[in-house]
Amino acid sequence: QVQLVESGGGLVQPGGSLRLSCAASGVSGTIFSIFVMGWYRQAPGKQRELVAEITRAGTTTYGHSVQGRFTISRDNAKNTVYLQMNSLKPEDTASYYCHGTFTKDYWGQGTQVTVSS
Repeated sequence: QVQLVESGGGLVQPGGSLRLSCAASGVSGTIFSIFVMGWYRQAPGKQRELVAEITRAGTTTYGHSVQGRFTISRDNAKNTVYLQMNSLKPEDTASYYCHGTFTKDYWGQGTQVTVSS
């Protein structure tokens, strides 16, 4: 059973940075490397939206609102995907969810990111 566990969320001031991590268990490194991994977020009263995605080849896709500020990366040796978030804004406040897909979809439980002064 594949499990995704996020960490790294918290409270940060506007303009600050955070790095989220998502560790996958129950899957070999070889299979994990095939997963398309991504981060989604959901703010209260809003739909869940794509933040960033990375393919097995390292091709990345970003949501329009985070382009140029966030960077997704992966370390297949550690079965982990990261989201480096810089220049954070109050509108980035949301629960952030790790997502992986390979024959089926997997979701983490989410980690809260709050951007406030």
